[in-house]
Amino acid sequence: MSEAIKLSSVDGSFLYLETPETPMHVGSMAIFKLPPGYKGDFFEDFKAQIVERLHLAPMLKWKLARTPLDIDNPSWVTDEQFDIDRHIFRGSLPAPHDRATLERIVGWMHAKLLNRARPLWEFYVFEGLPNNEVGLYSKVHHSLIDGGAGAALTEIVYGDGNVAQSEPKQDTAKRADPLGELFSGYASLWAQPLGLTAQGKLPDFLTGKRQDLGSILVDNFRRQLQQPIDFLRGLPEMAKAVSGIVTKLSEPGAVAGLKDAIAPSTILNKSISSERSFAGVSVSMSRCKAVAAAAGGKLNDVVLAMSSGMLRRYLQGRNALPAKPLRAAVPISVRDAGNKEANNQVFGMVCSLASDIAAPKERLQKIIEESMKSKGMADPFKPLVPKLTQFSALGAPIFIQILSLLYSRTNLGDVMPTPANVTISNVPGSRRPLYVAGVAELIHIFPVSIATHSLALNITVQGYRDQLDFGLIAGANVLPELRSLANMLPEELEALEEAYGLKAPSARAEVVAEKKAPRRKSPRKPAAAE
Repeated sequence: MSEAIKLSSVDGSFLYLETPETPMHVGSMAIFKLPPGYKGDFFEDFKAQIVERLHLAPMLKWKLARTPLDIDNPSWVTDEQFDIDRHIFRGSLPAPHDRATLERIVGWMHAKLLNRARPLWEFYVFEGLPNNEVGLYSKVHHSLIDGGAGAALTEIVYGDGNVAQSEPKQDTAKRADPLGELFSGYASLWAQPLGLTAQGKLPDFLTGKRQDLGSILVDNFRRQLQQPIDFLRGLPEMAKAVSGIVTKLSEPGAVAGLKDAIAPSTILNKSISSERSFAGVSVSMSRCKAVAAAAGGKLNDVVLAMSSGMLRRYLQGRNALPAKPLRAAVPISVRDAGNKEANNQVFGMVCSLASDIAAPKERLQKIIEESMKSKGMADPFKPLVPKLTQFSALGAPIFIQILSLLYSRTNLGDVMPTPANVTISNVPGSRRPLYVAGVAELIHIFPVSIATHSLALNITVQGYRDQLDFGLIAGANVLPELRSLANMLPEELEALEEAYGLKAPSARAEVVAEKKAPRRKSPRKPAAAE
């Protein structure tokens, strides 16, 4: 990187919201299968493969250059002292050397903050698993990548190395836009007195290249002049987006649905500690797609239905299932196809999980219906996201950090209402097998995401080949054990298959239908009354 790259407001927010209780990095627990008779050193082979591909993933050598007093967004700069041995480590897996032990270690390690003095990523190799398997835990700060960029990075790290560099999108045909031309013409009036370039930009005299206080103040003044110009140029597109939002809000039932904008209070929506629990499980993608086709929905609807069934059973078993349906925060990528830039291009919606419906088939149908409504409400906002994320204010970073610490230290997550009960994210991945050193096959890649105050549980799904790898991460003080929840997900898939006639009824009653809550015994009468 020849010059500094200033973080956007969205990228920077993951730094400012980070506290010791809420690390803002994402990662994965990958499982590799070594070939029979493998005599090499997987750790050294893996490290050598990363070194060979650093030119394909330059963001792995970027570190933060902070501004004085954190008054402005930091920049990414190349770490001139980059050392691969500070980022890839050989882990120790204690007895009994199984995946359950690895999951506990991953949960513990995911709670540890990354060192901001160097590039914000780490890999840990755990050898000695049964069946000639090797575990690899990775974590990368969310300020550097989102799910889409993470999937692209996975292709680079584990693929065959023939990764094409994405080309910028070319606008080959522009339609006449009288309103846009009007605002562009008005904005161009400012070009000459402000000394803008032919592209409508102020001269690039600083733009994050220097990090001293004087340069930052001048650079910020430049951006404050530029932002109104960019705003004017974007008005036509923003006007269309606002028009779409107004149209959606005017539809019958749209305003009435706003009363359900607050999720019901549950035992999952509490402040979390700095400890994490983790579990992963894999299911067949083809089977999930078959259910989606039978229901007339999407793959993500089936993921939501499986998660809903799991949470319903868990909460019902603790007499804690609310009467109102649970709600899920679902991230939505606004990344263009083929875009592999190292940044965050993500939006989000909130979707009902229909957890108040006992029957799996009816629950999935309701989720499909509610998901379509949520997408319809979210779509008009998408064009606004890139526009709004480019605006920044001097002093915002330190102010947001103070508010984040205040929120964390006062346990407001225990009492503040929340729009969602759980985060559920679905990230597409490679459909072809991936390898390390051409011999060690990647067989699973379980995502390890972010748990936050009020959203103690995060369920992230990574597609790989013909499977969906679920990764569950949670605040350990709220959900100290996740293996039992993860085990419910394949059972929920079976229940959906049986409901749609895709599978013969199972002999296990709890798969066909939920277990009934245990009947409470009447208190024994006192001896004198018998």
